Amino acid sequence: MLKLTYTDTDFYLEYLTQSLEDWVQARVILALRVGQSLCVEPSTASFLLPVDLPGIEMLKRLAICSDREIITVCVCDSEYIEVTLYGSWISSGCEDANGVFVTRMSDRTEFFLHKLWQEAQVCQEVSR
Repeated sequence: MLKLTYTDTDFYLEYLTQSLEDWVQARVILALRVGQSLCVEPSTASFLLPVDLPGIEMLKRLAICSDREIITVCVCDSEYIEVTLYGSWISSGCEDANGVFVTRMSDRTEFFLHKLWQEAQVCQEVSR
């Protein structure tokens, strides 16, 4: 599964081998035990990747062939593509901007997308 954690200033993408159902169940149990509200709703999450990143064409093919109902890849401009994922938004309140987005795709697509995101982060730090 892929987990995107959103904060006030950034987001972080993680690839987890735990099943989506097990992770959500553990999160619900934690919220119950600490008395925290929890909102879980269907949603989308989008982020940008550099268009010249090695592997972008492979990501487009994976999105079309195996996970077209969960991931879309669209050209934004000459420098970036937008990756949109369909899954679930989990936060303390339904209007909360901070929270976690989780989704499940084929293992191959999840792993590959996570590696591309990591590579984009390295490229971004180098260019700073």
